[in-house]
Amino acid sequence: MIIKLPEGRELRHEGGATLKEVLLGHDKSLLKTVIGARMGEERLDLHTILPPEAEVVLLTWDSAEAPWIYRHSLSHVLAQAVRRLFPTAQLAIGPAIEEGYYYDFEVDKPFTPEDLEAIEQEMRKVVKENHRFERLEVSRQEARQMLEGQTYKLEILDDLEEGETLSLYRDGEFLDLCRGPHMLSTGQVKHFKLLSAAGAYWRGDEQKQMLQRIYGTAFATQEALEHHLAMIEETKKRDHRRLGRELRLFHIDEAVGQGLILWLPNGAIVREELQRFISGELRKQGYQQVFTPHIGKLDLYRTSGHFPYYQESQYPPLIAHEELARLAREGCSCADLANQMKAGQIDGYLLKPMNCPHHIKIFASQAHSYRDLPLRLAEFGTVYRWEQSGEIGGMTRVRGFTQDDAHLFCTEEQVGQELLGCLEIVKIIFNTLGMTDYRVRVGLRDPDSSKYVGAPENWERAEESCRQAARTLGVPFTEEAGEAAFYGPKIDFVVKDVVGREWQLGTVQVDYNLPERFDLIYNGPDNKPHRPVMIHRAPFGSMERFVGVLIEHFAGAFPPWLSPVQAVVLPIAERHQEYAAGVHQQLVAAGVRSRLEGENTLNYRIRQAQVQKIPYMLVAGDREAEQGQVAVRLRSGENPGARPAAEVVAELSQKIADRAAR
Repeated sequence: MIIKLPEGRELRHEGGATLKEVLLGHDKSLLKTVIGARMGEERLDLHTILPPEAEVVLLTWDSAEAPWIYRHSLSHVLAQAVRRLFPTAQLAIGPAIEEGYYYDFEVDKPFTPEDLEAIEQEMRKVVKENHRFERLEVSRQEARQMLEGQTYKLEILDDLEEGETLSLYRDGEFLDLCRGPHMLSTGQVKHFKLLSAAGAYWRGDEQKQMLQRIYGTAFATQEALEHHLAMIEETKKRDHRRLGRELRLFHIDEAVGQGLILWLPNGAIVREELQRFISGELRKQGYQQVFTPHIGKLDLYRTSGHFPYYQESQYPPLIAHEELARLAREGCSCADLANQMKAGQIDGYLLKPMNCPHHIKIFASQAHSYRDLPLRLAEFGTVYRWEQSGEIGGMTRVRGFTQDDAHLFCTEEQVGQELLGCLEIVKIIFNTLGMTDYRVRVGLRDPDSSKYVGAPENWERAEESCRQAARTLGVPFTEEAGEAAFYGPKIDFVVKDVVGREWQLGTVQVDYNLPERFDLIYNGPDNKPHRPVMIHRAPFGSMERFVGVLIEHFAGAFPPWLSPVQAVVLPIAERHQEYAAGVHQQLVAAGVRSRLEGENTLNYRIRQAQVQKIPYMLVAGDREAEQGQVAVRLRSGENPGARPAAEVVAELSQKIADRAAR
C-alpha cells in the first residue's frame, strides 16, 4: 500500500494492515498529529484494515476532514453516557454533521435540560477514562448476536446489502454498529458541549416512531469551542423568527397554514421598499412589468416539465367538480387518480410552482421579430411549493413565496450581454445592502442523471455562457455538477451572513429547453423562424427568504431607507408637544416615516425606540424649541447633539433617498 505522509513523502507497506499498525512500525510520533486518512472520497480512521495496493492520504488534526472524525467519535461518547444513565434507551443513529453531531434515542420521556447537564457530565467521565476505539469486522450472524435487543440497529443491519463489510466499534463497555471513522481513543477531544434536545421521527418518516435527538458540538481546542458557542448566542439574538415577532414584521398562524406568511404593516414596508428598489433598477435595464394568475392548467405544467416530474414538491392539483363526480362514479382509487394524471388523462389546475410557463405564454401571445429582442418581462410573482412540514422554518423555508422573477427572451448572440446585465443587478443589490461576503456557484447538469431535459449540445452552449459570465464577476466561483435546474444551468449567489452561515439567494439561469418545449419562435433577419434563448433570473430569490436573511443580517436594525419607522420625535414634556408635532410634520412632508411619541418618561421612550430599532430619535426640549433645533440620538446609543430641525430633516431625507447604510 502507498501512504502519503503530511510532509509530502510516501510510505510503502507490503500487504494489508491497519494504518495504526503501519504508523507504529514507521514513526509512532505520527499518531499524535494524524487523526485519519482519505482513500479517494472516503474518510478512514487508523483502525481500518486496508487492502494491499491501497493508496491513502493521511489527515492531520488541522485538516478539513478532522472535525468529521472526532465529532462522530463524540456522538458515540454521547450514546455511551446516555446508556449509562438511561439503561433502557434504544439507540438509533449518531452521525457527525456540519459543526457538530447528534444521536437519536428512543426513551420513555423527552430529555430535560437537567438530563442534558447530567449526560454531559457523564460524557466527561468517558473522555477522562480514555477508552481505546476498537474496530470489529464481523459476519452478519455475529452482528445480530452482538446487537440483540437493539431494535433500530437490527433494522439498519437488515437493510445493509449482502456481502457488505459489517463493522462495529467498541470503546470500554460500549458497542455500536458503525462504519466509522473514529479517533484513536475517547480522550483525544475534550472540548465539547451538548446544545439541545428535540423530537425526530425515525428515518424522517412521520408514520414512524418519534425519537429524542440530542445535538452537540465539539472542537479541537477550547478557544474554537468558545468562539462557536459565542456565535450560537449571536445567532439566537438575530433569529428572524423572534425579531419578526418583536418588531411586528410578519406572523405565521396555524389557522392559515404552515409556511404561509402574513406580512404585517412593518414587514410590508420593508418588502415594498425592496420591491421599489429593484423595480427602479429594472426600469433602467428596459424590463417590462407583467402580472399572471396564481394557478394554471395542468397541461401548461406538463409541457414545461414541472408536472409530473416534481409532483411531490407541489400542491395537489385542483380538479373540476364534474370531473370529480365522474371519477367517484367510476370508483377511481387514489392510485388510479395519480396514474391518470401522470398519463394526462385528467385535466385540472395547479397552484403555480413557477412563473416561467406564464411568461412564456405572454411571449407567445404575439409574433416577434429579432428587432423586438431582447424582451425582458418582470413580475413579483407568488408561487407555491409543498415543502415537508419538518423542513419549514420561519420565512426562510415556506410553502408560498413571492419571487422577484424575470424572464428574458433573446437571440443566442445576445445571451452573454444579457447575462452580464442580470449579474450587474445582483451586484448592485448586494453592494447596497452591504452583503459583500458571497461566493458564486455555477450549477451544471449531472451527465449520469436522467432528470435533465434537452439536447446535450444546447446544454454545452448554455453551460459555457454561464462560465464566461461568472468569470466577469471578479470573485472565485465553483462549478458543481448536479446543481442545474432541469431545463438549464445556473449561476447562484451564496451569501455568507455575519455569523458565518451561507444562504443561496440570487440566481440566473440559461435555458435553451423550455423555448423548445413550447415551440417559441421569432422572425430572424433572414425572414425565417428562429428559436429564442430564455434567461431566468431572480436577484432576491424570494421576498420571504430574502427578508428573513436581511432581518438576521442586520439583527433587525435595518438601514434607514428600509426601516419601517425612520425617525421618532420625542418631546421632553407636555409643553414641548406642539413644537415636536411641527417637526414631525416636517419629516412626514419630506417623505420620512416618522412617529410622534409623548407618553411616559423620556428615558422609557428612548429605550422603546432602541428596542424597536428606530434609526433616529429627535428630542425636543426648551432650548430646542426656542432655537428651532432637535437633539439627535441614534439607536446605537451615539448622541451627535442638537442641530437645526430643518437641517436634520433635509439630511435624513437625503440619506434615505441615497439608500445610505446608516
